[in-house]
Amino acid sequence: METRQAIISFSQSEKIKSGLIWCSQCVHILQNLPAPEQQGALRLLQALVAMIGSEAQVSRQASQDPVWSEVDKILNNARIMIDSGVGHEVDYHFTQALSQVNRIGQRAMTHLMDKGLLT
Repeated sequence: METRQAIISFSQSEKIKSGLIWCSQCVHILQNLPAPEQQGALRLLQALVAMIGSEAQVSRQASQDPVWSEVDKILNNARIMIDSGVGHEVDYHFTQALSQVNRIGQRAMTHLMDKGLLT
């Protein structure tokens, strides 16, 4: 991993992790909403997942790290579930994506620490 890639991956991973945590919280809120309000919550969740997916694609293109493609696949599965009306069951996919993004961030952070750019 080059330093430029590590910087991009580290900063993007932190941003995307935050978004995935927000999505996970939205799923928990969604499960407790009355049925009429769930449609609005699903639309919000769709928008959040789309934004995170866009950031993952930018990260993949900018850093050339192939693990971002795996994150993108997981987010696509989440989108399909949300679009199919089973958004309340998508938390598993957010957890998988979070694990992959955390792996990317950890690897980038280790590289930056080894280079003395991060303490």
